[in-house]
Amino acid sequence: MVAMWEVLETAERVAGKSQLVEIDQQALIAFSEQIGADDIKVPQWDSFHHYCGSREETAFYLLVLDSINFCFWAPSGKIRWQIEHQPDKLSGYFGLAVALKQAAESGVPITKADYLSRLTIDQLAMILRGKGELPLMKERLENLRELGHVLQAEFGGEALKLVEAAKGSAVTLVRLLAAKLRSFRDVAEFEGHEVFLYKRGQLFAADLYGAFDGKGWGHFHDIDKLTAFADYKLPQVLRHVGIFNYAPSLAGRVDQEIHLEPGSPEEVEIRANTIWAVELIRRELRRVGNKLRAFEVDWILWNLGQNEDFREKPYHRTRTIYY
Repeated sequence: MVAMWEVLETAERVAGKSQLVEIDQQALIAFSEQIGADDIKVPQWDSFHHYCGSREETAFYLLVLDSINFCFWAPSGKIRWQIEHQPDKLSGYFGLAVALKQAAESGVPITKADYLSRLTIDQLAMILRGKGELPLMKERLENLRELGHVLQAEFGGEALKLVEAAKGSAVTLVRLLAAKLRSFRDVAEFEGHEVFLYKRGQLFAADLYGAFDGKGWGHFHDIDKLTAFADYKLPQVLRHVGIFNYAPSLAGRVDQEIHLEPGSPEEVEIRANTIWAVELIRRELRRVGNKLRAFEVDWILWNLGQNEDFREKPYHRTRTIYY
């Protein structure tokens, strides 16, 4: 039995009061059956695009990656940021993961707190050099400098000491990140109540689990309490398979790629319903004997979203550091 915690509790509350996003239960059941019928597997950890050094360097790299893993869509009229990685050109998350991997492998000390605390915009631009425009560069720099300062001040400059402070609890690690780092404080408000989303903090815990194969620094006794990581790709997939129905006013704004303000009712409903829909999929799978956890359902959905077949409709646009 998975215990409830603040992310799931507040997501359920928002889902119950949503006016703009509806979860289609029949479509959700049908999609859950399809996962089982098609024998869809949980994606394995991608060591090709991610850096793997010592355990300390690997954990630090993942924390750096998840500190600036957000908002890759290009502004209107601009070319989307991408990097060369033979034989491919990579954009989005994979581009970021590889750019940081290449930096680490070439000797740029991105896994040193002192370096991050003094990082300049020119140095960051060199690390993330490519074609097109990567938005929110100033905010990415601020996040990394904050990370460097906090690690130096409270954790001896080591990412693993931060992980150790969670004492094997994924939930504690997520809460610790939110308490210590402004950039991980992914909390919104809906009808006068706080909504805890914690996308990147939860992702860091899951990434540690994946990179270390659920052992050692990747072992968390409560990994099953992680929820979906509410971003802009999962709602796109959920809408494509019919689980999400948007009210006409919201559908029009998303389809016309009109910016949704961070923290707006529209945006909070989309993100909270994403978390709740994945939880309902998890429960439906569990009902028929499939023991996938919520973060694993997230991984499946996100990977489906990399397929052009699932990009028929646009994803919602929100300029934010949280996803």
